Amino acid sequence: MTIDDACVAGNGDREPDPSDSLRTFGAVVQALREHAGLSRAQFGELVRFSKHTVESVELGRRMPEESFVERAEEVFGNTGALRRAARFLSRGEPGFAAWFQRWARLERKAVNLCTYECRLVPGLLQSGEYAYAVFEGTIPLLTDEQLETQAIARMERQTMLYERPEVPFSFIVEEHVFRRRFGDRAKRRNLLDHVLKLAALRNVKLQIIPVEGPLHACLDGPVQLLETREGRRLAYSEGQQTGRLIADRKEVSLLQQRYDTLRSQALTPDDSRGLLERLRGAL
Repeated sequence: MTIDDACVAGNGDREPDPSDSLRTFGAVVQALREHAGLSRAQFGELVRFSKHTVESVELGRRMPEESFVERAEEVFGNTGALRRAARFLSRGEPGFAAWFQRWARLERKAVNLCTYECRLVPGLLQSGEYAYAVFEGTIPLLTDEQLETQAIARMERQTMLYERPEVPFSFIVEEHVFRRRFGDRAKRRNLLDHVLKLAALRNVKLQIIPVEGPLHACLDGPVQLLETREGRRLAYSEGQQTGRLIADRKEVSLLQQRYDTLRSQALTPDDSRGLLERLRGAL
């Protein structure tokens, strides 16, 4: 799939697996098996794995063992296709929803990143307690292990802000997001302290849209924009159980114009910092 084709929607599963590479590999195995006129049970006998294992591999739910790949190659004529494809298999990225993984990979290589958020504190600015509270409130409920995995993944994602000081990160956030209550006062103070600390980094610019501000061009919802090393601009929009990577140049340009307009309407970084400090002092 090319970037131009990568306007993807989620599959409704908050868990990151199966990864795109596992799904693709499984689809190839299934196509080859069906072309050979074999049922899953018949193919399973030839590769010495159960039909349930064959099904799991074909659906991208299971990482194929090396012996599975080698025996499948023999069944399909030793073309080398499965061996080569198996080199690029990955299990996905623990802690990231399936629809977010592609964007997460692009983030780590972007030369700049812009984020507008109107629902919650952006993931790159969340404190650990806040991230945990966000995941704790999801439905269906997550296990303790899932909660920890997702919260850790979100906090590890923030290392980009420190590890890539040459990359500018711009955030525009609605004021009411920081006024929303969660936990006790100590946790809310810790959140604001964490945001203020990150916003003080020289490559991070945080601007707040005050609650008394007028209606603006980004009322359709949150959006993220980035630029690749090759100068390509992409956008990402997320909603209920779905995420969409936007590659169409006209659509990305429109979203960038909206973001730039919103930037001129938001408080300056200094005034935004002052607002957060006042909120912090009131707790």
